[in-house]
Amino acid sequence: MCFSVCARVKSCCSALQLAAVCARFPFSSMNCEIKRTVQGHWQFHVLCSCCFCRKLEISSGRFARFADGAAVVQVQKVFFDLSSPFLFASLCIVSISDSRIVKHGPSACRESSLMHRNPTKKIILSTGMMIEASAENVLQQDFCHAVKVGVKHTQQIIHAIQQLAREQKVTKRTPVKMFSPLRKMKRIYAVFTDYTHDKISRDEAINKVRLETEEELKEKFPQAEPFEVIESFNTLSKEIFRNLVLNEYRRCDGRELTGLRNISCDVDLFKPLHGSALFQRGQTQVYTTSVYQHLHSCDACISFCSGIKDKNFMLHYEFPPYATNETGKMGGLNRRELGHGALAEKALRPVIPKDFPFTIRVTAEVLESNGSSSMASACGGSLALMDAGVPISSAVAGVAIGLISKANPEKPAEIEDYRLLTDILGIEDYLGDMDFKLAGTNKGITALQADVKIPGLPLKVVMEAIQQATVAKREILGIMNKCIAKPRESRKENGPVVENVRVPVSRRARFVGPGGYNLRRLQAQTGVTISQVDEETFSVFAPTPGAMNEAQHFISEICKDDVSLPHFSSVLLLLCFRDIGVMVKLYPNMTPVLLHNSQLDHKRIKHPSALGLEVGQEIQVKYFGRDPTDGRMRLSRKVLQSTAASVVKRLNDKQSISMGSSDMQTTSTDS
Repeated sequence: MCFSVCARVKSCCSALQLAAVCARFPFSSMNCEIKRTVQGHWQFHVLCSCCFCRKLEISSGRFARFADGAAVVQVQKVFFDLSSPFLFASLCIVSISDSRIVKHGPSACRESSLMHRNPTKKIILSTGMMIEASAENVLQQDFCHAVKVGVKHTQQIIHAIQQLAREQKVTKRTPVKMFSPLRKMKRIYAVFTDYTHDKISRDEAINKVRLETEEELKEKFPQAEPFEVIESFNTLSKEIFRNLVLNEYRRCDGRELTGLRNISCDVDLFKPLHGSALFQRGQTQVYTTSVYQHLHSCDACISFCSGIKDKNFMLHYEFPPYATNETGKMGGLNRRELGHGALAEKALRPVIPKDFPFTIRVTAEVLESNGSSSMASACGGSLALMDAGVPISSAVAGVAIGLISKANPEKPAEIEDYRLLTDILGIEDYLGDMDFKLAGTNKGITALQADVKIPGLPLKVVMEAIQQATVAKREILGIMNKCIAKPRESRKENGPVVENVRVPVSRRARFVGPGGYNLRRLQAQTGVTISQVDEETFSVFAPTPGAMNEAQHFISEICKDDVSLPHFSSVLLLLCFRDIGVMVKLYPNMTPVLLHNSQLDHKRIKHPSALGLEVGQEIQVKYFGRDPTDGRMRLSRKVLQSTAASVVKRLNDKQSISMGSSDMQTTSTDS
């Protein structure tokens, strides 16, 4: 197994990548996670817009081209229904149907949910256009039932849109007829039937034929526009490619229609990482890492539509330019990476244990891409999680199913013939009619996303695609199980450690320090993360066992017992004056303690200087132990000047000599 070699130089590395290779979380870039999270409002808008584009066929260029410009659809919210956020899509489709823009029939969007004991799923359906689903490892038959129910209810919305369009009596614009002088091109056929080609060589061969054809057409048809010539070549190439599949049952790489590409996988590539894996399927190669962090490191992700959500698992998908043999800007987020990462995260989330004591971050970096990198990320992420020792309930695999169809000449919205392709290449996605991605376990389905580029998709084709993807998914899981069949029983030696430290209330002030100084110093020096569990318990997360040993030594030094006082009363050294008292020390290495004005003398004084005290003077006080509530030393000078019993009684009633003044509580802290 070797990594892909790229001729370009990777000149920069994002903070997210640097954190992954160091087995750390990118805290300086955690604002990216708020954008990436499924509940994050920024991603919510982006994923909704992805749904619009797939339904309106903008991204695939399915809108009819006009001589006077392009079609632009802009969605502006005037209200928001929390129970059905994807209502935006249906409203957008209504506006298109009521306009002069040419589109192959109306579409509708519907959210379908199924509750069957523990498994649950949500499916966003758009008839003939798009299916988006997340499921809790549900059975195939239950999943298919939910799809059928959703499709049934979308018909009501479609009929209403059709009725509205009829009432408005809108006349659709006529598309411009494209220039098409080409009839046959044996050179294109030869390229698509040469099985020795890979992605790059095939693209180069097609581009060579394209350039030669353009020169020939410019000489024969000088009046033709360059765009029309290019479009004519693309149309013929697409027709030849599709006829190979429909008529000859041949794919450009020589596989059968239901065949998988060669799959190889490996785990534990780098020992310092908590978990790592490399998944390769054909020319699609994804490197994944799994990193542990403290449970509360990213648990409060603000949601646009439902408040604050707890999140202890995230997947970051990265698609650098060199994955497609290109150069470009590194870093940043785009809609494609966001959508693919959300899909892979939905595929893996159902198998993550709910009570796992760590937050898990999986990073999927695409090293090379030739189709279905999101499903490869789900496969690689599953391997990395098992390598890291995460007790997932089952391994997860994903596959993409493609479609090549032939429309009915009399009714273009109906399919006359079709072929389903398993594990599609990038070119089969580009020239095909569907990208049907399904992920799940041996038992059931966890995620699904289908992008359809034709006017309508029969429910029968959807059911066949689910069945064909399920068979391929089980075959992929069998290959993955040969690499690693189950999660490691124990985490690696350099893995993180979590321990609970009990700090008595009397020593909490010393443990925390003034303004949290001791905690900040502990985290800065050892790299641990500390959070409070309850009144006396603190959780300490250490990235390595060595860091935990350093933290334990640090804590023991901070919280070690005081030097035992030889007498009930003792002599103190006066260090400095405060408005509310004096700072004193009982022994040389002791942290200064405040002796309040109320305990200096029976007389009421506003400043310690009224008693004639001086800095450096030794004064005799009585020590009454520590306050059981806050751990502060209880000292008194005036008790030695009057009957001790009355003073002791007053001290016991107050519980602490520092409780008498609010100013003293904020000023006097004993670390």
